[in-house]
Amino acid sequence: MANGLRFKTARDLFTFCPAIARDMKALPTDQSSIAFCRDLLAGRVPEEAITFCAYLLPERAAVWWAHECLSHLTDLLDAADQGLLAHVGDWVAEPDNPRHRAAVSTAAATPPTTPVGWIALAAGWRDNGSVTATTKVPTLQPFPAAHAVNAGILAGLARVALADRFAVLSAFVEMGIQMAEIEALRQSADAY
Repeated sequence: MANGLRFKTARDLFTFCPAIARDMKALPTDQSSIAFCRDLLAGRVPEEAITFCAYLLPERAAVWWAHECLSHLTDLLDAADQGLLAHVGDWVAEPDNPRHRAAVSTAAATPPTTPVGWIALAAGWRDNGSVTATTKVPTLQPFPAAHAVNAGILAGLARVALADRFAVLSAFVEMGIQMAEIEALRQSADAY
């Protein structure tokens, strides 16, 4: 499955998307993307595996992955964030639905102050580049959705008890890897 990934190696991703180097310190290698990601998880700064997945996944898949990660943390989210998370989930399921697009665009137009706020911003940026013009958060790099997904998941992870954090981080990364493999299969199937 790794051969069907949009970025076969870590270096391929860093070359295509140099903005990732602003969000992580690890240097790319010629390892497969999946192996590189797992090495990051086992390394000195395992959170960089989250960052790598955020950029590795296509934007809509990355938003879905973030939604799924934060769905596992609902007991750490307030009611407003839980409602916003539902809007993001609706948008991912039906991104062309005008009602879902409007809800995400409205949410994305406010500064992200919570983990789900970042994910809504990622969805809004991915869905409609004009959200960038209405948001109070400047687009500082060419891949803002990946940056926002990364920020949202890491902000959610920061709410997890320290004793549980690595286990949750590992589960999130494995979910991201599985999503990348599924996307690779989907792209291979679409090619036929």
